[in-house]
Amino acid sequence: MDALVIASDQADARAAQAIERHHAQLAATLALKVESLTALARADWTIDDGVRADLVDWCSTELVPHALAEESTLYRAAAQRPEGRLLVEAMLAEHQLLIRLVETFRTAPDSVTAAVAAGALLVVFESHLAKENEQVIPLLVGAPDVSVAELLDGVHELLGAAEGGHEDEGESGCGGNCSCTEEDDADLPELDARVIPHAIRHATIFGALDAVEPGRGLVLVAPHDPLPMLAQLEKRSPGEFTAYYLERGPEAWRLSLMRADKVRADG
Repeated sequence: MDALVIASDQADARAAQAIERHHAQLAATLALKVESLTALARADWTIDDGVRADLVDWCSTELVPHALAEESTLYRAAAQRPEGRLLVEAMLAEHQLLIRLVETFRTAPDSVTAAVAAGALLVVFESHLAKENEQVIPLLVGAPDVSVAELLDGVHELLGAAEGGHEDEGESGCGGNCSCTEEDDADLPELDARVIPHAIRHATIFGALDAVEPGRGLVLVAPHDPLPMLAQLEKRSPGEFTAYYLERGPEAWRLSLMRADKVRADG
């Protein structure tokens, strides 16, 4: 975690880190799906039923189950503490708002309404996760009578199916200067890292890249040359991504990041 959190034991510290990693992956995946939808809406002002169905399905199988799992574990424990009761009430109200926004998006009669609902969903969800990371989790891991590790035991919705598969530490990068790209960059979803809080920026980018399928990619927009992040990416996923600079400042750095096709990558 980037913010200092005082945990009651090492197991709870690791549990808190695991939750925050999964939060970053969820936020990044949602950002990519929303960008895919809004890009189509900007292009021809029509709704792509496949893109809409994909986002609704992801919310139904990932976002909403994650929220419900929090309610029965983390929120229940936090609500039992005087300093957490009002916070949990507000967080539960935001869960209902998220569910309503998903339904608004699902039933939107036109592309503008759909794009607005999807954008609102992303904004609310990112704000919601920030409060969980900065308020709910520190409240619980700092309580000597609460074991966050035990609360999470077996609750895969809170940690993600592949928890433990990657480390977020270290410097990464995909070489950073490869000029090969097999896909028209205009067709790639775009992740604007400039609007992501600095404390979770790298974790969010890695979460987005984890969601990229073999042979696909994304365009990253950064406020500076992201060489440290590229070094981290290479250490985290050696040889798995190639990068191609589309723009080199001074206001923004844009890179195409492509995941290797699995057939070629496996030899």
